[in-house]
Amino acid sequence: MTDTINVEAAARTFLAHTEEHLVSYLEACVHCGQCAAACHFYEASGNPRHTPAYKLFPIAKAYRRQKWPLAWLGLAPRITEADLKEWEELLFDTCTMCGRCTTVCPMGIDIASIVGGARQAFVAAGLGPEDLLAAADNSRDHGSPLGVTAEKLRERLEWLEDENEVPIALDKEKAEVLLTVSSIEVMKYPDSVVAMAKLLNHTGVDWTLSSKGYEATNFGYLAGKADIAKLMVERITDAAESVGAKTVVIPECGHAFGVLRWSGANMLGRPLPYTVLHITEFLAQLKREGRLKLKPMADSITYHDPCQISRRGGAMEDARYLLEGFAQDFREMTPTGNYNWCCGGGGGVQAIGRAAELRHKVFKIKMDQVEETGAKTMVSSCSNCRLTMDESKAHWKWEGGLASLVDIIADHLVEEAS
Repeated sequence: MTDTINVEAAARTFLAHTEEHLVSYLEACVHCGQCAAACHFYEASGNPRHTPAYKLFPIAKAYRRQKWPLAWLGLAPRITEADLKEWEELLFDTCTMCGRCTTVCPMGIDIASIVGGARQAFVAAGLGPEDLLAAADNSRDHGSPLGVTAEKLRERLEWLEDENEVPIALDKEKAEVLLTVSSIEVMKYPDSVVAMAKLLNHTGVDWTLSSKGYEATNFGYLAGKADIAKLMVERITDAAESVGAKTVVIPECGHAFGVLRWSGANMLGRPLPYTVLHITEFLAQLKREGRLKLKPMADSITYHDPCQISRRGGAMEDARYLLEGFAQDFREMTPTGNYNWCCGGGGGVQAIGRAAELRHKVFKIKMDQVEETGAKTMVSSCSNCRLTMDESKAHWKWEGGLASLVDIIADHLVEEAS
């Protein structure tokens, strides 16, 4: 009985979260197959089930079950537990919500928004990858997906200050800019936290971190838990309002930027009382104002465009503006920019252990791209991309270099003469 209730709950929630603006996509799809060649999972696996348009099937079946003229007679296709298990793999393990399929779709179908809505159906049915759901629960209960509580954050920042002799502002009473961090950076790439502090201090920005709202990533959104997604937005908003910040800066994290920038107001239920900028956008703004000056870097590098920052976020040019003039041997990948291949770990896929094998196969696409440029190092502005690529690099024993854009910029500051 419980299983039946869960299945029906999934069907109802599919419609509740998708019907109003996404059912039209069911009619719009012309089954041309162009999205298949655009998807990194299909490219890596060759499995027709990984064609992005296939992810419309859950919505289609739920719609027919509930809305077809013959549904009341019980003649519409029934949703089964087997359906849910298959759809879970499609919607969670093999979709990073990168939007590359939409760029080639002649009908402009936004698969990423379909996946985001459909994931909520799985929560309603009591389903979903346990590790991804646990990360969302950690965010709610402990402040971050990796369990970085406010106290752990304070301890970590104090250690980083002492270790690097860089002041890191925390809980100032008033500040013009609220900086956020991702727990990936705090626990795995702490040099990036130091680099951001160094850059903001160097350029004279009035900024602070806040123990009231510091975690930028939104695993509530990624896991399909709308209540947690809203809570994470509320925490950042409360922190910004408490210090009077008019700008919230998102660190090197793609989905953190996309969720707050484009969906935050809808989750909050009112306009955001601040401007949301990714760290690359904010640094580019400082450079345009003449406040960020860099010395040349000779090493050959290429840039990996994080999907939610470039293709779906619109900040593609700012990263290149930052590289302009100081990266003397910059080499573009092919394809690049809005058409660049995803790292394979976005959309929460990085947190799903069972998805690792296919994720590693996807990284071979990036390896080939970098090797074609001949660049020594691939630079990115997303810590989730870095984590995904570092793990796959170790898996394949690849010798290419990986680096953070913020880190290399901080390492090439022109210091003021004393």
